Amino acid sequence: MDTQNPSAPTRVRSRIAGDDHPNRGGLIHDNSRHTARFTVIGNHLAQHADLSLLAIGLGTHIQSLPRGARIDIKTLAARFPEGVTRIAAALRELEKHGYLRRERLRIPSGRIVTRTVSCNQPGRGREPNEPRPRRAPVARPKALPAVPSPSCSAPALLQTATDLLAGLRRHDSRLLLSAADTAHLAPGVAAWLERDVSPAEVRRALIDGLPTEPMYRPAALLAHRLTRHLPPPPPFAPPAATPPPVRHPFQTCDGCDRVFRAPTPGRCRDCSPGGRLA
Repeated sequence: MDTQNPSAPTRVRSRIAGDDHPNRGGLIHDNSRHTARFTVIGNHLAQHADLSLLAIGLGTHIQSLPRGARIDIKTLAARFPEGVTRIAAALRELEKHGYLRRERLRIPSGRIVTRTVSCNQPGRGREPNEPRPRRAPVARPKALPAVPSPSCSAPALLQTATDLLAGLRRHDSRLLLSAADTAHLAPGVAAWLERDVSPAEVRRALIDGLPTEPMYRPAALLAHRLTRHLPPPPPFAPPAATPPPVRHPFQTCDGCDRVFRAPTPGRCRDCSPGGRLA
């Protein structure tokens, strides 16, 4: 009668997979699914071939921070034990490979601030090492040259000067002045009118002989003419024994718009019959 071999195995044992062999070392993942407070990090960063371990860790930390968080060197050095020098070097690595971008912006108050942009996929839309084109600086117009000031800022005198400047565009369309330029030039025109120069003579001094080519900023040219060609004050040398004459207020001539001094409104001596004030 046949007998069983008690030493024969009852079943063939399956071969253990190489990666799960209990006698072989290596990484085994014990993962659970995150449902809150997690950040998706690409393997291009986590396994970057050229970044240092510090840069990879710092890049991971930066991508996990909320918008508006401070990531300047001093703030990071206060957070981590690596120190300012190593953290600065890691930031330069991340910037070199496109994980960080620094942009200089002007805020509404006029102050220049630096904004750091964290990019979780540096190759998207541009090469990692491609430099960001810098914005062309906005050219600010230089301040207008100073103009003479009248000794008396009478409202009628300044209004006549403002009206004269506003009317220059009727003689040359290039002399269309802004409100700010007109306000800057008006005292200079008033200084001429105060020296007994008629509005027509001031106008001729400003517009005669203008260049034929386009003018970049005509207000600067007018300011130069008002200063360079300012006429001297009218001569006045009363006798020593006589009291000084009465200085009447400024009036605007009803005939030629010239500014002159008189006790009451009317016409200047050039427009009055017989050369007398009306």
